[in-house]
Amino acid sequence: MEDSEILNRIHSIVEAERELRRQMQAEPESHPDAAARLQALEGSLDQCWDLLRQRRAHEEFNQNPDDAEARPVQQVEGYLQ
Repeated sequence: MEDSEILNRIHSIVEAERELRRQMQAEPESHPDAAARLQALEGSLDQCWDLLRQRRAHEEFNQNPDDAEARPVQQVEGYLQ
């Protein structure tokens, strides 16, 4: 996956998260699974940012960025920003 693809995925996730939050504000009772969906979106977003950082670090140190791999959500959620 190229950096541009990861960035596009990040933008898509952010947009989905915003839309879900907007819908929750407008009609909270019609989204009983919203908390779980938000958590899943946030986990995916963390994974994408981590993968992008890995790829950029590989490039910086003259390594193949394609060797970077997505880490489990449980691992990337625990990182400090």
